Amino acid sequence: MGQKGYLVLENGQVWQGDSFAAAADVNGEVVFNTGMVGYPETFTDPSYFGQILVMTYPLIGNYGVPRDFQIKRINANFESDKIQIRGLIVSQYIDHQKHYQSVQSLADWLTRQRIPALTSVDTRTLTKTIRQKGVMKGIITFTPPPENTGGFSFYDINKENLVPNVSCKRILRYGTGKIKILLIDCGLKLNQIRIMLEYDTTVIRVPWNYNPFTAENPPEFDAIFVSNGPGDARTMPETINTLKEAMLKKIPIFGICLGHQLLALATGASIFKLKYGHRSQNQPVINNLNGRSFITSQNHGYSVVTETVPADWDIWFTNLNDSTNEGLLHKKLPFFCVQFHPEANPGPNDNRWLFDYYFEIVKKWQKI
Repeated sequence: MGQKGYLVLENGQVWQGDSFAAAADVNGEVVFNTGMVGYPETFTDPSYFGQILVMTYPLIGNYGVPRDFQIKRINANFESDKIQIRGLIVSQYIDHQKHYQSVQSLADWLTRQRIPALTSVDTRTLTKTIRQKGVMKGIITFTPPPENTGGFSFYDINKENLVPNVSCKRILRYGTGKIKILLIDCGLKLNQIRIMLEYDTTVIRVPWNYNPFTAENPPEFDAIFVSNGPGDARTMPETINTLKEAMLKKIPIFGICLGHQLLALATGASIFKLKYGHRSQNQPVINNLNGRSFITSQNHGYSVVTETVPADWDIWFTNLNDSTNEGLLHKKLPFFCVQFHPEANPGPNDNRWLFDYYFEIVKKWQKI
């Protein structure tokens, strides 16, 4: 630590900090997360692909990083096989490994994967700036920027489909259970597979643009699950068309996060970009059908336009902070989706009942 680094925002603001990882210049969308724990899971969440992450909790790194190993061909401690964030900004990096599972420091982990990180940044003021002006394009650089930052070229990650960067490239199978789930991988968090394998399932993980209705020799499946992922769902017409066809065939569907937005688009609804998104493990939502509230884990920058949802769908969940849509449930058919992360990692496990709900529907609808 000691080398100076700079976060340059597209509005011309420059934030100086001390480097504690790789000295690599990167472009990205600057967003913030208000979670207090769970940085190994957060940094490996593929929904963060292309983003420079600001952590609002002041102490980051104080329990190190657990070892990287697999159980049943699934990474046991992380939500993907590598760090997905483009860069990291923190107020205070704590170079500790005070945890029984820790095998390396956060700095070493980031450095090995060529991820730049800055500490000693006023993240409170930086977060206020993002809240007021919205998420912005930014650059982490280790060359002192000139007074006029107009010479920088800022990259807009939202102009392209980011999902091919994080989706699997071929069909992968997990488990040998009776219930066959076609999991459309848009950049999934691995805990979704871990939880599904607790049921009597075979999970068939397919690339984001795989269409089982047009593919040669498609696998047999009973239901569809659509994962989370990065970017704008409107850049994914292939996945949207697959979901439209699945709904016509009345195949049970469960979507999470980006999967929620994709299913909404398949119904004919619209989505819009939030000013600064929801990224934390403390987002309150309410179930509009029974009045129960839940604390949820979230990571998204887009939301469904409630007014565009078709009449045959219920507005299932609503965010209690800003009243944005958090879930949809078809009134008669076996389709539903939520904007939050019931699989957690990190975050509360209060919403895992949604997996019970899903498998009950699948078994009932498909008579398994």
